[in-house]
Formats: sequence, structure tokens, C-alpha cells
Amino acid sequence: MRGIVGAVMLLCGMQFAAISGAQQPRLLVAVKGEQKLAIVNPATLKVLGKVDEAGFTGHEVAASPDGKFAFVPVYGNSGVGSPGTNGTKMVKIDLATQKIVGTLDFGHGVRPHCPVFGPKDGMLYVTTELDKTVSVVDPNTMKIVGSIPTGQEQSHMLAISHDGLRGYTANVGPGTVSVLEMKARKLIKVISISGDTQRIAISNDDRWVFTADQTKPQLAVIDTKTLSVTKWIPIDGMGYGGAMMHDGRWFLMTVPKKSEIQVVDLKTMQVARKISTMADPEEVIITPDDKTAWVSSPATGSVAQIDLAKWEMVHKVETGHNSDGLTWAK
Repeated sequence: MRGIVGAVMLLCGMQFAAISGAQQPRLLVAVKGEQKLAIVNPATLKVLGKVDEAGFTGHEVAASPDGKFAFVPVYGNSGVGSPGTNGTKMVKIDLATQKIVGTLDFGHGVRPHCPVFGPKDGMLYVTTELDKTVSVVDPNTMKIVGSIPTGQEQSHMLAISHDGLRGYTANVGPGTVSVLEMKARKLIKVISISGDTQRIAISNDDRWVFTADQTKPQLAVIDTKTLSVTKWIPIDGMGYGGAMMHDGRWFLMTVPKKSEIQVVDLKTMQVARKISTMADPEEVIITPDDKTAWVSSPATGSVAQIDLAKWEMVHKVETGHNSDGLTWAK
């Protein structure tokens, strides 16, 4: 009897562990140089596995709100605005089985790049550069259900307001930002920034949109009420990827050539501190509890963990050659 009870308890414990493990947060990393998606356990700092993207190269990744699936648009083998292959697909990955469970074919070369889940409607919005659009995708059926024109070349990155009403794309080569009406699926305005811009982020109150000028060491700050650039934040070096802390006070901006993250105080709109990282920090994300930031380094094939209480880099995880896009799966 004692043996049976022990076996039942062991089985229940194994089942509980499996369930608990499936619910643990994971860091997802698009490893461009290997055409794979790396899945990292942030607690153990171990790579749990790598999923082959079926021979394609994905630059960015989004996780479904329930944390069960990852969506990787397969961009191609070039950088934005550079010659190379034009990606035509997006893959859906089951994070529990680490298998591709769905594929969307856009039907022609569009260089799909940045996937973002709508905060209210559950749709997946994907920048499709060569069509000068943002494609609207049903993540359950993996079907395109609409598109939104950006009116610009190289609409590379996308940010969506927290109410789901507005979208903003960073259009790299033209150096502009397109403002989109998400429900009506139309272009509202194109805002000039500079000759070249990169990445985009929105404040927690939806009041400000930030993008990095690639011609001068500064950040453009767009007022979402006037839809114009009303502030410039000087930084030390050319900025790249940015992320907003959930407390609404701090904005983190990577500066690749300085090997650091510069932290902007949103009360003063000035750089308040700098965090040393490994070489070539590019994309940065912040965990929901505001305790940790993760930053990718394509040059070193790794991601770094930043302690946001200490404001310092504390760990590095080797994830693979040319590690780039990041997201958090709960």
C-alpha cells in the first residue's frame, strides 16, 4: 500500500512539475546566423533548445499572449534596404514541443519583419516592407485578414498604442515614421525624422513615441497629440533599439558602438546613467516585473541579463551566431 501511495505521489509530482515547467517564462531569441529560434530558461540561464526555421532567416519574434506559441517572420538573408533574398513566409512554433506547427505564405517577396500582437483584438500585425504595408494576420488560422498601408519604403519596426488604436512604423531609409489608424486600417500621417532612422517605441501612457536618428546621436520624441517631433534627446553615440520600463520613468536605449545601454529619465528627457554591456548591443526588452532587461549582441552571439536594481550587466548567455530579435514568453 505504501508503495502504491508513493508511486501515485511521485506521478502527481511529475505531472505538477511538467505543468509548472510549461508555465515558466522563457526568453526567445532569433538567431539569424543559424536560422533558428533559441529558447532560453531565464532562471537557469540555459538554452532549452533551438528550433530550425525551415531554412529561412528570421530577424524578429513575437510570443502569443498565452505564452504557448512563437511567431517568426522569415525576412531573408540581407539587412534592411540591402540586396538579397526577399522573405515570403512566417512560421508558428509550439514552444512546448519546439516544433513548427504552422506556416503563412505571403505569396510573394515582402521581407516580413516585425511582428506585434494587438493589445485588444488578438491579431498579429507584421511589417511587410516590400509591400509598404503592415499585414494583419489571424494567429490561429495563420491567414492574412487585412493590411494597412504605410506609404513608405522600409517600414521595418512597429509599435502599437496600449489602447490598440494607433500604430507607428519606423521607416528606415526614408527616415520617417508612419502613423496608422489600426481599426480603420489606414495611413494617417507620415512624419519626417532625418535621413535615416531605426527602431521605435511608445511610452506607457501613449503620449510619446521614440525613434533613433541614424544621422546624429539623438532620439526623436514624437508628441502623439500633435503628431510631430517636439523634442530631441541627445545621447552619446548612435542609438539603436529601445525599451520602456513598465514604471513609466525610464527608457533604455542601446548604443552599439559604445557597448552600452543609455538610460533616459522621462521626467527630464535626458540620459541619466549608462550601463556597460558586451560589444554590439542591439535589441533590448524588459521583463514584466521591471527587475531585468535582456539585450542581444549579434557580434558576440549572445544575450546579456541586466539587473535593473543595480543598473549593471550580471550574466551573459551564449545563444548562437548573430543573435538578434528578442521577446518574452510568459
